[in-house]
Amino acid sequence: MSSKKKTVENLRFGEAIEELESILSQVEAEEIDIDELADRLKVAAELLELCRSKIRRAEVEVTQIVQALEEADVEAGEEKDS
Repeated sequence: MSSKKKTVENLRFGEAIEELESILSQVEAEEIDIDELADRLKVAAELLELCRSKIRRAEVEVTQIVQALEEADVEAGEEKDS
């Protein structure tokens, strides 16, 4: 499983979503053997956590960028007033 976890950790967001959708489709269509079900659900849980983590990081980065832009606007406005 550790090699699978490494693979999961290296996936891009879109790839992780595609894999999640694949697992979901297999579960909904009852295509997964009961012996494989627990392993696939563990992978799905890892994929969900990966996606959540990527979303949180993106939110932080976007917030920082917006704040930097707002600060630059304020500084530019102060320079014009001087």
